[in-house]
Amino acid sequence: MQYSMKTDKGKVRESNQDGYFVTAFDDSSCFAVVCDGMGGMNGGDIASDMAVKIISERFVAGWRQGISFSSVKNLITTAVSAANICIYDEAKDNNELEGMGTTAVIVYVSSMNAVVANIGDSRAYIVNESLSQITTDHSLMQEMLSKGKLSYENAANFPYKNVITRALGIEEHIDIDFFDVILTKEDSLLLCTDGLTNFVSPDEIIKIVNGSSCDNIASELVKCANTNGGGDNITAVVLTNKM
Repeated sequence: MQYSMKTDKGKVRESNQDGYFVTAFDDSSCFAVVCDGMGGMNGGDIASDMAVKIISERFVAGWRQGISFSSVKNLITTAVSAANICIYDEAKDNNELEGMGTTAVIVYVSSMNAVVANIGDSRAYIVNESLSQITTDHSLMQEMLSKGKLSYENAANFPYKNVITRALGIEEHIDIDFFDVILTKEDSLLLCTDGLTNFVSPDEIIKIVNGSSCDNIASELVKCANTNGGGDNITAVVLTNKM
């Protein structure tokens, strides 16, 4: 499986509080994590950097050839929990970083099977001739949609889209959602922050993923988000069988 990745601060933000890591192992399996930080001038940068570093280092150190998907979930849980408590303690010890946190969306792919995990509102999608969201946002908007207090027609103009209900570093314990995914050869996996999905339509995502070479997919997605306004940091990581 090949991968394509790109991050950009967009056209409005002064800094980029997104972060990502992608790697392929000796057996051609892949691991990726995308984070979107929040909290103060520097807090979001620090939180996302810490999460990406700790989660990726712990996963890579614990990975072994032939690892079971049950062990993958345990490894992700351990890595995310370690990142969560480190960010929580750092914020607790430094008043300037109080309230910092970060989303995380994580994927491990082996053969045509994947494990996806998420905390917050960064997302994972399957992209083929359609766009299918794998993860469920931990956000105020999603809660209101699920409870029928907000219609999907009005969701586009919801004023509190950026309010998330779960993030690393906010509490001592973190709950992680896991998803088991079976892929076909036509499927690509997209991990992204809301700076992409808030500015690039589903049809545009499908067209770019299916119509670009692997090397250019993430760059074209980011370019499209900037063309459409670039109102937030933008990160896209695509895992695909395309060359």
